[in-house]
Amino acid sequence: MKAVVVSEFGGPERVEIAEVPLPRPEAGQVRVRVRAAGVNPVDGAVRAGVFGGAGQRIGLGWDVAGEIDEVGAGVAGWAAGQRVVGLHYGTVKPLGTHAEYAVLDATAIAAAPATVDTATAAGLPLAGLTAGRAVDLLGLAPGSSVLVTGAAGVVGALAVQLAVRAGLEVTALAGAGDEAYLRSLGAAAFVPRGGAGPAEPVDGVLDAAVLGESALGFVRDGGVYVGLIPGAAPAPAAERGVRVVEQEVAADGEHLARLVSLVDAGGLALRAGEAFDLADAAEAHDRLATPGVRGRIILTA
Repeated sequence: MKAVVVSEFGGPERVEIAEVPLPRPEAGQVRVRVRAAGVNPVDGAVRAGVFGGAGQRIGLGWDVAGEIDEVGAGVAGWAAGQRVVGLHYGTVKPLGTHAEYAVLDATAIAAAPATVDTATAAGLPLAGLTAGRAVDLLGLAPGSSVLVTGAAGVVGALAVQLAVRAGLEVTALAGAGDEAYLRSLGAAAFVPRGGAGPAEPVDGVLDAAVLGESALGFVRDGGVYVGLIPGAAPAPAAERGVRVVEQEVAADGEHLARLVSLVDAGGLALRAGEAFDLADAAEAHDRLATPGVRGRIILTA
């Protein structure tokens, strides 16, 4: 089968389409016929060698949407033909979801949303689980104020919606042209990127843009800062009693199922981006590096 891999680190030109053996699910796993898979910033970081693995052939891809093709021993509740979404966690792995087939733990998948197409659904797992866990880690009571940086990005937009659902007063920080979109998601206030920030210190910051110290400066004394990408940049040092939390996403089928339910109930809007054929993965990576991309870039297999 065909799979997207990198054998040498570098730019989009290092992305290869390789012929690899068809994987088989082991006990507790399922094999998914991939129909669509998100291209995330972490894929670009893996390609560039941020997470190491020199000398190996590394498979790319975390998100997947498709249907189960084969079920491993001991898996209950899943059968061939079921439409699913899932998260294949791992930075340095021989095979990811940017392939014609992918093997995932059965605990990492959920039934696919019924109300959006497969390409749109493929953008949910990594971004949704990242945003959902970050909102949980804020630990703020309803009515508290939170600033979401990078709010117009895929993770940021989902975080805005989930924070609003949690009863938080959300200020969105993004490009000036994104204000109307973010207010439509429920943001109560908006501050443009590069400006002075919120008028008053906030109870918490969810730093989807990885601004670090500058974002920490918007938090009131004793508040909370949640960073999203461990290893992408040094976490800001705690100060003024601010609790600094770095979260790392995990494959969690139960949490993913709750997000799917929100999508199907109309309570969580997904933003589809450009779609590329699997054979054009290098072009998708080139597009990923283009400033101002909105919506998750998708590979279709």
